[in-house]
Amino acid sequence: MSVQCETTAKKSVGEAMGFFERYLSLWVALCIITGISLGHFFPTAFHTVGRLEVAQINLPVAVLLWLMIIPMLIRIDLKALKDVSQHWRGISVTLFINWAVKPFSMALLGWFFIAWLFRDWLPAEQIDSYIAGLILLAAAPCTAMVFVWSNLSRGEPHFTLTQIALNDVIMIFAFAPIVALLLGISAIHVPWDTLLLSVLLYIVVPLIIANIWRRLLLRSNDGEQKLERTLKRLHPWSLSALLATLILLFGFQGEQIITQPFIILLLAVPILIQVLFNSSLAYLLNRAVGSPHNIAGPSALIGASNFFELAVATAIALFGFKSGAALATVVGVLIEVPVMLFAVRMINSTAGWYEKKQA
Repeated sequence: MSVQCETTAKKSVGEAMGFFERYLSLWVALCIITGISLGHFFPTAFHTVGRLEVAQINLPVAVLLWLMIIPMLIRIDLKALKDVSQHWRGISVTLFINWAVKPFSMALLGWFFIAWLFRDWLPAEQIDSYIAGLILLAAAPCTAMVFVWSNLSRGEPHFTLTQIALNDVIMIFAFAPIVALLLGISAIHVPWDTLLLSVLLYIVVPLIIANIWRRLLLRSNDGEQKLERTLKRLHPWSLSALLATLILLFGFQGEQIITQPFIILLLAVPILIQVLFNSSLAYLLNRAVGSPHNIAGPSALIGASNFFELAVATAIALFGFKSGAALATVVGVLIEVPVMLFAVRMINSTAGWYEKKQA
């Protein structure tokens, strides 16, 4: 990795949580109110947006997702993959949690809570769709906010960068098969063409564009400064795209939320348990294998957080704006920040206990 890339990586990981990220749950709540209000007063406009599809991929959402995730992916240096062996214990734990535990534990929690325990309180026709949304939420690890969590837990920046780059590459090959497997087990029809097109549009193409863009920016002598300026210019567009997507979703989901607000709380239960379970398991496994605390912290947080932008877009593509799957993924957005901040606080407060074993 070049000196420029290393410096940029440290700056990216070291950025403090911005005003928007700190109050993300508040903005989501405002989007709920705005979306429901607009959907109630202008239903025709939302129906028009919903019909703008090609091969079941909603074009406005595809554009918004690109605006959301390409600026995030520009931060990722795929050259970091050559350093993957430096922190092999922490990386092994995170990969195990991300790809062998998290999707399957979420599916089990979904079946237990949504299909059984809460079944009588939920609309019967949406049960399978809610479970599908939870699976989509857990099937891909977070890319962007992990930089923030790593910084708050005083994580090792190069480990975080390497882990995220590796997860992005694995997502290209693993996301669709894992989702298809779990949806198949849930007896939910899987439109393979739409799922694979979603992977192509929402993972492969943005990753290629971001990597080429990053290389072009860093090619000049002042490449690091160009990269930082570009990211600052793109940041408002990325945030606006996220909010616009949420407003669209709640514009379609408004009537259901108004008539049954209890649904949001019920869907939050398995998501909350899943985040706490996976972060704790990753943290304890890192302690067992001897990873230092500045590796265990980001490893646990990467293992617990979700790539909700991808989950929302794929849920819309597979099941539609009005589906329970789309609503379940948005609930993940709603509780992501407060739950992850709690996980960060627990990791930081137990640093002394964690390091006793190493001492």
